[in-house]
Amino acid sequence: MKLPSIAITLLVWAISVLALDDLSLTHVDVFQSGQEGYHTYRIPIIETAPDGTLLVFVEARKYNAHDPGMEGNDIDLALKRSTDGGRTWSRMTVLDDPGERWSSCNAATVVDREKGRIWLLHGRNKPDRSSLTVRPGTDDAQAWARYSEDNGLTWSEPVDITRAVRDVNQWGGAYFGPGGAIQDSRGRLIFPVAKITARKDSQGNLTPGTWTAFALYSDDHGKTWKRGQLAKRSTSESQLVELTDGTLLMDSRQDREPNRWLTASRDGGRTWLPARDGQIVPPIAAGIERYSLKAAGDDRNRILWTGPKGPGRKTLVLRASYDEGKTFTGEKVISNDRAAYSDLTILKDKSVGVIWERGGYAFVTFSRFNLDFLEPK
Repeated sequence: MKLPSIAITLLVWAISVLALDDLSLTHVDVFQSGQEGYHTYRIPIIETAPDGTLLVFVEARKYNAHDPGMEGNDIDLALKRSTDGGRTWSRMTVLDDPGERWSSCNAATVVDREKGRIWLLHGRNKPDRSSLTVRPGTDDAQAWARYSEDNGLTWSEPVDITRAVRDVNQWGGAYFGPGGAIQDSRGRLIFPVAKITARKDSQGNLTPGTWTAFALYSDDHGKTWKRGQLAKRSTSESQLVELTDGTLLMDSRQDREPNRWLTASRDGGRTWLPARDGQIVPPIAAGIERYSLKAAGDDRNRILWTGPKGPGRKTLVLRASYDEGKTFTGEKVISNDRAAYSDLTILKDKSVGVIWERGGYAFVTFSRFNLDFLEPK
């Protein structure tokens, strides 16, 4: 059974266009909190479909801005599409509504190049079950998979893959990305995931436990999924990129020190090397994406990264790596507004799209720019 097609009626809120000679940076608000029956829209991810259509997925938080399972919230997974490069966007479609006060959360997507299929993996939490209160040995936190073969117009029925993703008897929750999944050069579909088991303090209150990232992968186009080993350091929200030698690089949030962790895998996500220090940035879910590859005929190798420069969740910046993730340089300011989570995609014309939380979660905004914004002539 297929979900109904998304209506083509277009609703957008254009907020600004910056033009400097042949440089261009454009911004369009895709979701606005308080509209279409939801209190807040958060945790956006973006994907470019095989035909070039842009897909933006968000957590549509019905009653308040709180995370899954907290303060009686109800969270659905929602989607909008753009067929004109992000200038205009379709009406919102609720893609997953698992029930009253359930949470559909932490989406991640990847395009299977061989099949032309978009895979969408996401979590579901039962009512009142947050990352702190999910109980081992239960299905409090679940993982679901579905796909689209028509560029996001319709989707397959979801399949429960919880036991492939989560060690149910030992762990609390395990959550995707958000965003950051890839298909590597060998064709493997790889999703970043992080697991958590909460701890109790001396008074018996639940406190944040240790988050640890790992990879979930499929070598048979999503028929089966396998879980790699845990990373060697505490990491949570992560995204992946493949380096020129086939190594995977995982860029991860961690909350104890002022830098991110960068962790490498030389076997497609089965095992991970010791982590090294990444960029100095507030604790956040950031975007990382391969932009260009000399082996594919591009002029040089580039990896792009977006996140808030700070202090705190403010000033969204773009940085680039020309040495396969060893360093990130050439910082460009995308916006001086308050900024939180972000995700990246490369459009068919090689322009760059960023989806990000703007204005203290008031908007989910799409920003687009070309290479001249990063490397002005």
